[in-house]
Amino acid sequence: MDKVLVTGVTGFIGLHCVQQLLNKGFKVNGTLRSFDRKDEVINALSSHKTSTEHLTLFETDLMDDKGWDQAIEGCDYVLHVASPFVITPQSEDFFVKPAVEGSLRVLKLANNNHIKKVVLTSSFAAMADTLEEKESFDESDWSDPNKAGIRSYGKSKTLAEKAAWDFMSSDNPSFTLTAINPVAVTGPSLSKDIGTSNSIISQMIDGSIPGTSKVHIGYVDVRDVAAAHITAMLNKKTDGERIIVSEKTLWMDEVATILRDAGFDKAPSKVMPKWLMSIMSIFKKDLKFIVPLINKTRDIHSTKAKDLLNWEPISAEDSIVATAKQLQEYNLA
Repeated sequence: MDKVLVTGVTGFIGLHCVQQLLNKGFKVNGTLRSFDRKDEVINALSSHKTSTEHLTLFETDLMDDKGWDQAIEGCDYVLHVASPFVITPQSEDFFVKPAVEGSLRVLKLANNNHIKKVVLTSSFAAMADTLEEKESFDESDWSDPNKAGIRSYGKSKTLAEKAAWDFMSSDNPSFTLTAINPVAVTGPSLSKDIGTSNSIISQMIDGSIPGTSKVHIGYVDVRDVAAAHITAMLNKKTDGERIIVSEKTLWMDEVATILRDAGFDKAPSKVMPKWLMSIMSIFKKDLKFIVPLINKTRDIHSTKAKDLLNWEPISAEDSIVATAKQLQEYNLA
């Protein structure tokens, strides 16, 4: 029975990776920043009828060596999912240092322990955060981490993925690497950690957003993101590849319409013009990134995922509605 190290198991994507691996018969070592959340992980999996008999949890920090040797001992593969991601504005160091140093720490550890393969959770943000003028994106695109105005999160994912590929080219490691680059990740959570992308849907259905902006965003279900990690882990054809995972792109007002059609009447029906969003961004700093994207088509190509992973994803519409229903069920909206 192969063993997989999954980092960041309390996270939205990480916990789904753990569940799918355990259900497929793998042993799993999982890392979390604090054992205070150990019961949260165990209870979440148990409540979804997933046995935790072959799950062992370890307390680690992306910025510290402590605990990592024990966590990776006996593992065959690594899914490096852990990385800071929140919508509320934070300092650049909050995102960048843990993302870059954590990725390099895990890769060095994998090399020292003769891991077969590492799958890195990157992001579409590493491809498109500074390319406002482009309308079509694929795996050849890179965000510019030095461009003024790049989001701290986008910078962190870009630098972390670049550091990983630089490590692979310069250190002649014993393992192979695949990067998975998801767009906005929606879908049901296994715990009360609903995922950062889902918080936007939460604000739509509770009526706290008065209107949407005309922004084109890619969507993918968290269950498909986890499945992509595991398929890539086992598929040699994905070695050395970056792979976008996106089911489709939708305008924000289309998302609101999907929610209203599903019975969520508080989802906004108004579309805010760009000039109004520009004014609002003066007072809400997290909107500054959105303004240059308003009214711009952004087509995202995920043909590589379909070709290499035999990927048949859940529709974005079904994923968005499933998210909303769970948020309502958990009284989180």
